[in-house]
Amino acid sequence: MGYTNRMETREIHCSACGRDAIVRAEPVYEDFRKVGEAFVCTACGHRYADRESTPFKAAPKRPSLFTDEPEARPSIFSGEDRHHCCLYCKNYVLSAFDQRCGITNRTTEATGCCLRFVSKEESDGETGK
Repeated sequence: MGYTNRMETREIHCSACGRDAIVRAEPVYEDFRKVGEAFVCTACGHRYADRESTPFKAAPKRPSLFTDEPEARPSIFSGEDRHHCCLYCKNYVLSAFDQRCGITNRTTEATGCCLRFVSKEESDGETGK
């Protein structure tokens, strides 16, 4: 089995020289067939016969960004900033051919922002809808 798992550490604490170093994996062949791997300390050249006898250092635990816990997810917008764009404005007019502002009658994008923003929810409550 090759040294292909990138999540594992390639660092060792060499028992021969006593230093922390990177290990190099070398294939071991018998009659032109690969039968295993030997690991070599890059600091002193000491050879370890197999993975079990190599003194690998423990891999540091990496932080997980993608968790199922909603508290752990990063928040980019606060609650009031989240819906403060043209898409959620009362004056945003969407047709099959264009997106326009109902006040200025200019072409706009759904992610645009302006100072005349009026929330759709607030305006629905005023008109009684």
